Amino acid sequence: MSASRLRVGQGFDVHRFSDDPDRRLVLGGCTFEGERGLVGHSDADAVAHAVADALLGAAGLGDIGQRFPDTDPRWAGADSVGIAREVATLLAAQGWAVVNVDCSLVCERPKVLPRRDEMQAILSAAVGAPVTVTGRRAEGLGAIGRVEGVACFAVALIERVEDPS
Repeated sequence: MSASRLRVGQGFDVHRFSDDPDRRLVLGGCTFEGERGLVGHSDADAVAHAVADALLGAAGLGDIGQRFPDTDPRWAGADSVGIAREVATLLAAQGWAVVNVDCSLVCERPKVLPRRDEMQAILSAAVGAPVTVTGRRAEGLGAIGRVEGVACFAVALIERVEDPS
């Protein structure tokens, strides 16, 4: 396989915690009961958003804000794993296959490890390739360390499988 058939993209997303007691916390497609939700137009799943952004960037197809703008009412309350699935479908239509995605979720809470395997399974099914998720702490530094929100970084590798023309 030649290097020209491979492309790498990086994604990033950050959301602050909401004061709305009815807002659910969704990360990697998993709902975390008893935790404060995140502010966002969609379900604010920072992990799924970072995955989608990394895939879009790898394929040179813009970013999540261009494709799924928060000014569009169609995306209000949207399931972000569904957005990641739609991005993977878009890549396939352009002749790309997802090889893998690796995510680093940075948060003081919730604890990632107890739900990591579930998040990985949900995201892997959505994009049709292995997605790994690791939890990182900000060790009390900055807004993330003060438990004001969460951030997620993702790196995606895609492979050209067919010429879309």
